[in-house]
Amino acid sequence: MTSLLPKVTLVLGGARSGKSAFAEGLVERASASRLYLATGQAWDDEMRARISAHQDRRGEGWETVEAPLELAAALASSARSDRPVLVDCLSLWVTNLMLGEHDIEAAFDELARALPDLEGPVVFVSNEVGLGIVPDNAMARAFRDHAGCLHQQIASLADEVHFVAAGLPLKMKG
Repeated sequence: MTSLLPKVTLVLGGARSGKSAFAEGLVERASASRLYLATGQAWDDEMRARISAHQDRRGEGWETVEAPLELAAALASSARSDRPVLVDCLSLWVTNLMLGEHDIEAAFDELARALPDLEGPVVFVSNEVGLGIVPDNAMARAFRDHAGCLHQQIASLADEVHFVAAGLPLKMKG
């Protein structure tokens, strides 16, 4: 296992908080060989531009695998002791599960069950969406609730948890 990273790390933050760049830095310092598990899907031009900006920032040295739905399976098949995995991001994964009307609790439980058996370290990135106002519609409230439950589940299993705001990380656990 790469010695600079614990088995499971969770990085939370708001939109444009610097959480992805912080998480990428953790992984880049740990190993020259690294895997980016992308959960985002390019549904429109704006999302394509976001994905492109992330790819440009990462630069060379990253292998990318797209895992918009089957995250636990993708982790289980790609985790290696000599290569950390960055999952960006859990909140987009929740969106994909909701839009596809998948069993969200079952998917969360499958992910949680996969973590102890992973061969190498994983760093999860996710948007913390529970700090703002209560959303005005049922779908947005359900998303906020699902994301909050997933964050609690992953944080309880994580060795380290970081919260990033304005590009500044705060270590919350570990």
